[in-house]
Amino acid sequence: MCRILSIDFGNKRIGLALSDLMQIIAKPYKTIYNESNNQILNELNIIVKEKNVNKIIVGLPLNLKGDFSEQTNITMKFVEYLRDNMKIEVLTYDERLSSIQAKNSLIKQGIKTGYNKGAVDQTAAALFLQGYLDGLSN
Repeated sequence: MCRILSIDFGNKRIGLALSDLMQIIAKPYKTIYNESNNQILNELNIIVKEKNVNKIIVGLPLNLKGDFSEQTNITMKFVEYLRDNMKIEVLTYDERLSSIQAKNSLIKQGIKTGYNKGAVDQTAAALFLQGYLDGLSN
């Protein structure tokens, strides 16, 4: 079986999460820095190969009404770049409020989020990946 990689795309940091091989459980994986699309693509290609990934889910930051925002448009350009340059399926998933949920979850675990924004990004990616995985089993 293969894993699914989720991406919480940001202008500075990109949080990543991975599913298990059975595609049941999502776990935070790592944070990479957004220096350029080529740099991100190179890092993602390494992860795809090393972790046996067959699908990427990118969080789509819609506003509370479900409409596109400026950040949604930036994210969609990134999604199109991935679709044009990767050999695996790239999908989007509504990630509204995932960063707030991630921050609250980390605070409940006693993890300070002010200096650990990468953990928030990874956890947000894991939260919406888990939502996607739960939808697969229904």
